[in-house]
Amino acid sequence: MSDTTHDGRVAMSTPPSADEGLSPAQLAEKYGLTVSGARPGLFAYVRQLWGRRHFILAFSRAKLTAQYSQAKLGQLWQVATPLLNALVYYLIFGLILGTRKGMDQEVFIPFLVTGVFVFTFTQSSVMAGVRAISGNLGLVRALHFPRASLPVSFSLQQLQQLLYSMIVLIIVAVSFGSYPTLSWLLVVPALLLQFCFNTGLALVMARLGSKTPDLAQLMPFVMRTWMYASGVMFSITVMLQDKPQWIANVLQYNPAAIYMDLVRFALIDGYGAENLPAHVWAVATAWALVVGALGFVYFWKAEERYGRG
Repeated sequence: MSDTTHDGRVAMSTPPSADEGLSPAQLAEKYGLTVSGARPGLFAYVRQLWGRRHFILAFSRAKLTAQYSQAKLGQLWQVATPLLNALVYYLIFGLILGTRKGMDQEVFIPFLVTGVFVFTFTQSSVMAGVRAISGNLGLVRALHFPRASLPVSFSLQQLQQLLYSMIVLIIVAVSFGSYPTLSWLLVVPALLLQFCFNTGLALVMARLGSKTPDLAQLMPFVMRTWMYASGVMFSITVMLQDKPQWIANVLQYNPAAIYMDLVRFALIDGYGAENLPAHVWAVATAWALVVGALGFVYFWKAEERYGRG
């Protein structure tokens, strides 16, 4: 196109662009562009996560190895830390406050150690989940991978740490008269269900913690309250026998108490089925499936926002 200027010369004007008037979405469609880091479909996301299974396992092992690399006792602290916690709780709650009423010494000590170890599994998974994204922003921003790999890997790390602790737990149980029987095999499904529950909860906390880093400062108080309400150091049915029944029911059916009781029932001879709430396996399975599935979907919905801003 041409135009005449005031001095009579002919000036050429730029022809209109073929893209003029197109919206950004239309331009992207025209040139085949896609959003960088766009969230894939749910089933595609699951396939991507499965494809990273070797990375998840290797990352969890590396984190576990590095956790106590600066300590002289090294990996022994994986067992020593929860064991020392159990000793402190025994001195305070077992001897001074007398929370072992209704249980013999041979039952109470394995009961307490089991509670501390199993609850620590959930507690550590939640705390690691809170920092899974916010504490690994360099990795999140540098590489493209399904972000759920991080909280899942941290939960797997805590499961591996619990397996080390189970060696000590078995020694404690045998030392106080609980010898291996077929019921000990029930520990495997109980811990697998707890792992599914912990992973779902870690995924929820990872999404919340990615936008609210201060959550990491609040969660220790939440977890401590949850621990005291879950019967780690006492029998819920015995300690609350003079209270309204609904209070004991609420505490017994909370997931931390459910998984602790299942492992106690499996390992400790003197801890019978009368200490378990009704339909305990069904409840444990429901907690694992519901929290695991909802936590995964909740985390996936924000996949494209992690590490931005």
